[in-house]
Amino acid sequence: MRVWFVSLVLLISAGAHAQGKIVIYRCTDALGQLTVQNNTPCPKGSQQEKRVIEGAPVSSSPPTFITQPVAPYAPANAPPPHPPVSSQLPSVATPPPKAAPKPAPKPAAPTIADADRLPPPVLYECRIYDGSRYLNDDANPPQRCAPLQTTGLGSVGSGAGTACQMTSDQCQRIADDHLCENWKQRLREAQSALRFGRSDSRDASAAEVERIQRIVTESTCGK
Repeated sequence: MRVWFVSLVLLISAGAHAQGKIVIYRCTDALGQLTVQNNTPCPKGSQQEKRVIEGAPVSSSPPTFITQPVAPYAPANAPPPHPPVSSQLPSVATPPPKAAPKPAPKPAAPTIADADRLPPPVLYECRIYDGSRYLNDDANPPQRCAPLQTTGLGSVGSGAGTACQMTSDQCQRIADDHLCENWKQRLREAQSALRFGRSDSRDASAAEVERIQRIVTESTCGK
């Protein structure tokens, strides 16, 4: 508290011409700003401390004002100020969507040199009792029961019944120079049966398609 008083006295003594009485005012405004001045009372609304110096040198210069900032009062045990809290929530990185698993690639068909390819197996065109035809690699397919007309048989002329007769399909071997085109035709028929056939025979149809596809691919038909 005495530093400001001594400093002001030294400041007043510099360049003084006469002896006299000096009144020192220590003013603290509402904001805590400290002002030290001589022979001039504090402004209204300020806290004032007054000191009178007898026989001090009097200067002809205007009143001197010394202002120094005063740190605002804080309790000794006050907790440290909290850091500002951001109103913005922390951003959370969104994980990228998982890619759909890729289907396992089908094994590549074995590459066979043209010199190592063999002709396809023999193939037959078979005819059923009703005149329809189909391709088959068996010359002796199982017999089938052909229905018979039963109306008018026996003593009862108006009676009707069901009967059939076992018959064999008539099969003829296809010429060697037409084997490839007929094996490819049979492959298309097997694929159609797999696509549009009954669901309970789907496994057997798929196995037949795979078998015929291998014959076409690995024989001289696959060049």
